[in-house]
Amino acid sequence: MLLSQLPRSPHDWAKALCSVPCWQLTPEALLPAASAHDDAWLVLFGKALDARDLAQVARLLADHEVEASLYPLGEQAGVPLLLLGANRFSPELVQAIKGQEWDIDVCHLAILPTLGEPGLLVMDMDSTAIRIECIDEIARLAGVGDQVAAVTAAAMQGKLEFADSLRSRVALLEGAPVTILDEVAAAMPWMPGLQLMVDTLKQSGWTVAIASGGFTRFAGELQQALGLDAIFANELAVEGGLLTGKVSGRIVDAAVKAEVLQQLARQHEIPVAQTVAVGDGANDLKMMGVAGLGIAIHAKPLVRAQAAATLNHHDLEGVLCLLGALACRDRRWC
Repeated sequence: MLLSQLPRSPHDWAKALCSVPCWQLTPEALLPAASAHDDAWLVLFGKALDARDLAQVARLLADHEVEASLYPLGEQAGVPLLLLGANRFSPELVQAIKGQEWDIDVCHLAILPTLGEPGLLVMDMDSTAIRIECIDEIARLAGVGDQVAAVTAAAMQGKLEFADSLRSRVALLEGAPVTILDEVAAAMPWMPGLQLMVDTLKQSGWTVAIASGGFTRFAGELQQALGLDAIFANELAVEGGLLTGKVSGRIVDAAVKAEVLQQLARQHEIPVAQTVAVGDGANDLKMMGVAGLGIAIHAKPLVRAQAAATLNHHDLEGVLCLLGALACRDRRWC
């Protein structure tokens, strides 16, 4: 089957591909194959997914001498997705994919966790589980918004050591009324797909936690609302109804986030291959590095470059597209 003859929409491919259970992808065509590759993976997903994306991936695979098999079309969270099994994992292919323009999300992965088995997902909070940086909102209400936001941006880009940057930002909040925290919590916007992601993971037997450089006041709100298994965040010191400008206890920085993921995996006896870390900032990279799969969501350039998977066109429903992709192995074209 020539790629140029495939209907544009993958929903219309079944009639053309129904006659053969397994297809190998080449730059020009899909060829009948005796068996499918499963040593590494590519996942293509998005509402705009069409035959042109498969052709673009086929050219990149050929350029990097990676063989791939096409599994039947799947869907997660209302998003169509294609799973390709590869004969090997290629870091060079990852960078080539990240260097091209796409209207969908495309990820080449050595490890792909599955919703079919229990797992662990640990996510950042600010700009990941929620759409704001809470400290910036607190600072805005306290009248020091510009000063704090500038430091936050530099820290998330990896230009500043996180713990020091947090202490300097929190110091600017000294004397602010603690009621500001309630005001921010009441208007805290969740990242789209958060509820669906957590509910789906919990129904699939997964453990879900937050490890955040933000604050317990807000992480606790999410834990109560979503039924999260654990939260790890920083505690703002309060005295006489006012913020003291200090953080109580150990700061949750990049190293602590990585420790949290490993600790929870051991506690719940979850293999590394079934662990996932989701975040957007430089202080999430260590956590992503020890997880089976690290997912960057709407992330800073440094994080997009280093994360195993990147969500540029999707919110947290994109996590379900990745974790649900292996279900395509059990599907048929017709």
